[in-house]
Amino acid sequence: MATLVLDNGAYTAKIGYSQEKVSVIPNCQFRSKTSRLKTFTANQLDEIKDPSGLFYILPFQKGYLVNWDVQRKVWDHLFGKEMFKVEFADTSVIITEPYFNFSSIQESMNEILFEEYQFQSALRINAGSLSAHHYFHSKPSELCCLVVDSGFSFTHIAPYCRSKKMKDGICRINVGGKLLTNHLKEIISYRQLHVMDETHVINQVKEDVCYVSQQFYKDMEIAQLKGEENSVMRDYVLPDFSSIKKGFSKPREEMVYSGKYKTGEQILRLANERFAVPEMLFHPSDIGIQETGIPEAIVHSIQSLPEGQTIINNRNETLIMSYSDLIEDLRCSTVQGLLAPVFGVMMVQMFPSQDRISPGSQQESSPVVRECGLGSSEGLS
Repeated sequence: MATLVLDNGAYTAKIGYSQEKVSVIPNCQFRSKTSRLKTFTANQLDEIKDPSGLFYILPFQKGYLVNWDVQRKVWDHLFGKEMFKVEFADTSVIITEPYFNFSSIQESMNEILFEEYQFQSALRINAGSLSAHHYFHSKPSELCCLVVDSGFSFTHIAPYCRSKKMKDGICRINVGGKLLTNHLKEIISYRQLHVMDETHVINQVKEDVCYVSQQFYKDMEIAQLKGEENSVMRDYVLPDFSSIKKGFSKPREEMVYSGKYKTGEQILRLANERFAVPEMLFHPSDIGIQETGIPEAIVHSIQSLPEGQTIINNRNETLIMSYSDLIEDLRCSTVQGLLAPVFGVMMVQMFPSQDRISPGSQQESSPVVRECGLGSSEGLS
């Protein structure tokens, strides 16, 4: 019997049979301004000649599956002859769902999977639980881990102990890839070019050039320099969907620092936008969102658990982020003196008597943290 794994995300669906190649496709439908009468589903996006001004029809709203008509059409496309040609009677499915999913949504999903598609069996599970399962499987000696799951609508901090999800420690931040893309659209529209209708293009810009700064204030100073001294600045060539099908970042040696390009290409010049936008994941209050950042949420998650120990692991769905030095960077808050290296990851010993450091209060007071990087992991919406 075959097992089909479907990570049913709010922006993309990751699907494939176990032990085989994974396909990543948009989990939505589209309408373009050039073909308004036709609706495109999932990877039919490639058939649109001019994807500028795309109108998205999403099955998810605020992180939860609410539009079953759209989701059915996407699944029909995925399971049908155009893609995976699923033999439902001989196939089991593993499908992801959000943390604390509503029971009504779970019941509707069960009904559709069994009654309409008639899968042999189905497992609904959180995406972070699959990451934790892989971690424990690859490191059987470890007892605990903590998963940082940044998705389209939310970022979840989820601790696991002995392969069991610790519900009391799960934290949700209402910041994800969608918010970053929308904020980048607003910044570019205010400073350079009106792109509020170009979600598809700006999302590609975000994935191509944005990054998380490990030295935010230093990078901000560099971004204010002019000419070649500004090592942060990048020129992004926008697609015209005739000769340039997909935008790209110009190599540094081809950039023109004064004057205009002779090629006639439409250029976006990005400097502090590259790292100021992803910084929202660490400081949502910078744009007026009253939420904690990822480091504070990690601390809160750990403090919510019984006394014990937790190992920090990482998972990324927003593609622009590198969580490799998340704990090393003390811009927001941490727990002083509680970190020690264990097998290349981090063990956090929890002591109730320790106080949380307020942002900026002791930037250099915890050298132990700076010695305990998590290794390199790069992946953004």
